[in-house]
Amino acid sequence: MSSSNDLTILVVEEGNKSRTPKDSSLIIVEIGKDIRFSPSALDNYSYSGWKPVHHDLLGVSSALEYADRKKRRTPSRWHRNFKIVAPVNDISRWRDPEVDHSLRDALKKLTGDNWILEFYESRGVYIDQARQRHLPFGKDKEFAIAYSDGLDSRCVTGIYEIDGSAVKVRVSNQGRDSATKEPFDKIPFSVKATSNESSQRTRGFKFAAATAIAAHLAGIQRIIVPESGQGALGPVLIPIHNVYADYRNHPAFFRRMERFIGLLLNYKLSYEQPRLWSTKGETIREYLVKTGAPGESLYQTRSCWQKRWNIQSSIIRSQCGLCAACLLRRVSMFSAGLHEPSDSYMFSDLSKGNFHNSTAVTSNSISYSAMIQYGTVGARHLQQLSQMSEKNDQDLLPYAHSISRELGTERSVTLDNLRMLLTKHSKEWNDFVSSLGPTSFLRDWIIGGRHV
Repeated sequence: MSSSNDLTILVVEEGNKSRTPKDSSLIIVEIGKDIRFSPSALDNYSYSGWKPVHHDLLGVSSALEYADRKKRRTPSRWHRNFKIVAPVNDISRWRDPEVDHSLRDALKKLTGDNWILEFYESRGVYIDQARQRHLPFGKDKEFAIAYSDGLDSRCVTGIYEIDGSAVKVRVSNQGRDSATKEPFDKIPFSVKATSNESSQRTRGFKFAAATAIAAHLAGIQRIIVPESGQGALGPVLIPIHNVYADYRNHPAFFRRMERFIGLLLNYKLSYEQPRLWSTKGETIREYLVKTGAPGESLYQTRSCWQKRWNIQSSIIRSQCGLCAACLLRRVSMFSAGLHEPSDSYMFSDLSKGNFHNSTAVTSNSISYSAMIQYGTVGARHLQQLSQMSEKNDQDLLPYAHSISRELGTERSVTLDNLRMLLTKHSKEWNDFVSSLGPTSFLRDWIIGGRHV
């Protein structure tokens, strides 16, 4: 018997109405209408070595994203039950029991939901249209990386790339402004679905899958995950109340993704996290030293979680300044000795005693109640993560044990690294809060207040 947390979708190819059932309880998702592949963007993936299974992986990613966005989580229960029926080209591979189990295992860990996936044979229309091009990578490529407008991807690429050794996968639907299109310029599909659910954990699967395809085509086995320690481990160490822990950048998800990709593509690759034991502030500092780039070059990167409509104003490239991502960015920039322009954030002056006085801009489009909620949750999260540094070894051991199991490292070594990360975060966070002065409204939020 189905419940309000269940969703079944059938993905049909454009014009293939014969697949459409009469069962009105199903949601029909049509490729070309609800899921759209951009011919030019897909062409940026269709290099020498492009296989039907690569297109299948993108198609499955799009179906997962549609379902994730379509079905809202209920207040009483986090997990949802999904059944997805989708077309694929390499039908035997997708129906392999080991592939199926590894895919569901990765999705379960990532989203906290239950997934059933069934596949039928595609007509192969989009594969026929794909144009394979000569692979222009050469032999000097060493790793693939999900590249965005964020601080982490910019800094980590700068730290580890040598003479263009990175294959940069643009993890957005907006390509770069360039006369010469680069490989993997943007995610080649877009999903048209009412966004009822804001968590959208399947984005982690989409990015991991896209970088895996890029690595496979480029003939490299290393994928570098740019997230620093607070962002990778913090959401699992300090999960939000009544919310399933966020594993999008946690080693537990990447180990499962490695197994799934290995079975699906018959190709061994690794998702490496070289900044796992570094704070975001340390990553910024190392980038500046390694590259010699001016700090101002990082000011146009974006970290904010907020939708643009929620903080719309006349300020160009404004970020909210209050969500957990913005607060961590501000802590990290401060730690690196960088002071962004005052118009970088909608809520810019955190030293004010009143929340509403922290912005120089007034706008009817700002959801102040939502910003208070995001801000208080973000501030408490960073505070609680800081306080974890005060825990004794016995209290930290369970966390270290679970991380060491995924990393394949000694538990004692992992415990030392975890304590070191938490200690560094605590210093950076407390130094930042102290710099705001004794009357900052943020101090009240940290201890549980909501005064504005």
